[in-house]
Amino acid sequence: MPQLGETVTEGTITRWAKQVGDQVAEDEVLFEVSTDKVDSEVPSPVSGVLTEILVPEGETVDVGTRLAVISDSAAEAPPQAGPAARPEEPVADTAAAGAAAPAPAPAQPAGDLEPASQPAAPEPEAAEAGPPPRPAQAEPAMAGVAASAQAAPPGQAQAGQGLVLSPVVRKLINEHNLDPSQIRGTGAGGRITRSDVLAVIDQRNGRGAPSVPAPSGAPAPQPATPPRQAAPAAPSGQAASAAPEVSAFPPAEPGERDEVVPFTNIRRRTAEHMVRSKHTSAHTMVAVEVDYLAVEKVRSAEKDRFREAEGFGLTYLPFVARAVVDAIEEFPHVNSSVGDDALIVHHDVNLGIAVDLDFEGLLVPVIHQADGKRLKVLAREISALAARARSKRLTMDDISGGTFTITNAGPFGTFITVPVINQPQVAILSTDGVRKRPVAVELPDGTDGIAVHPVGNLVLSWDHRAFDGAYAAAFLRLLKETIETRDWAAEL
Repeated sequence: MPQLGETVTEGTITRWAKQVGDQVAEDEVLFEVSTDKVDSEVPSPVSGVLTEILVPEGETVDVGTRLAVISDSAAEAPPQAGPAARPEEPVADTAAAGAAAPAPAPAQPAGDLEPASQPAAPEPEAAEAGPPPRPAQAEPAMAGVAASAQAAPPGQAQAGQGLVLSPVVRKLINEHNLDPSQIRGTGAGGRITRSDVLAVIDQRNGRGAPSVPAPSGAPAPQPATPPRQAAPAAPSGQAASAAPEVSAFPPAEPGERDEVVPFTNIRRRTAEHMVRSKHTSAHTMVAVEVDYLAVEKVRSAEKDRFREAEGFGLTYLPFVARAVVDAIEEFPHVNSSVGDDALIVHHDVNLGIAVDLDFEGLLVPVIHQADGKRLKVLAREISALAARARSKRLTMDDISGGTFTITNAGPFGTFITVPVINQPQVAILSTDGVRKRPVAVELPDGTDGIAVHPVGNLVLSWDHRAFDGAYAAAFLRLLKETIETRDWAAEL
């Protein structure tokens, strides 16, 4: 299993592009791997015949695990028939397929961008700039991961040293003083996964699957309180903090006419990331209505020439992105992360753009140092990153270091979208559908009149720990003014 990033410790084989007995050329796609950061196609490091697949599709294994054997000829294939899953076999020095890095991204942008809402799993929280989430942040207890483990006495977590545990799993077990022998593993061969440990931590702390969403206008959920390591474990069924106990809903059971669709790896990662974000940040939102007339005049006049010159369409999104980076210059706390009793303000604006993968999941590729780029360059990078995301050719650099995210549900005609913050960032902006609406305008003689303009909403979800409503509202006001009054023709 290749190392796809410094913090990546395991990956899931989602598809083998070749089967046993197939001829494989060097740099030809051999398999696809999914991690908590990115989905990638991995090319073969050598030419030859694929004589053995050691890890079948759907298995999650640690970095360094031997995945397959490529031989000079089919005659060198081992005598046993069919793939043998050996996901727990670590290899220090191996020339097995999968040791190569992800395929390089194409140099030229291609395709139109229509990213959908919600940042992904993001995949991305540990790769983003700023401090990682604290260990106590909760994740949902997934179906089939129902395991109950009592807190172990100090030192007992070191029992089970004979078990094969990834570094992340071992760290979580030790930090929360758990006994690994009491945790039921759902990984290959009963291996304990990160989700298994987090489900146990949630149960012990009185948390589980997310409760029914509160009605519109209800107060945002408060961030989870980290457990104190020196304190005794809370009794079973009692919350670890002074907050009222939150009961976990049991997993739903399918009826005889229901269809069960297993979560894909990216769906599972997205779910975990979103629930952790809700447990971490004090989510609040504010929205403004924006008149896009100044943008539409330029876009309509230039869109044909722009498509001919650049090879993709000019949407509203690059205009919003350009206005965002300028507004952040005046309101830098929007571009920050919450640290240990401090706010970490990032001086580079690394702009994440949420990209929908044909309704199968979301990724958030990043435009690095977007504050130094003008409209045309931003449009090119947005289009290129979206194309690479959909063709599974993003690299770790493409999804790392984001400091602020834009998610665009506008192509689907949405009115107001309230996105979940992409941790460890403190804010995310949603751009909703732009429609022609009657608006009040001031006529040259000073009187008022009615005109039809393209109008849409911008919604900012932000972490109330980082700043207050007045700061968020002032940021949106400047963003609105910039979009409505800038000379966009000069940008093109």
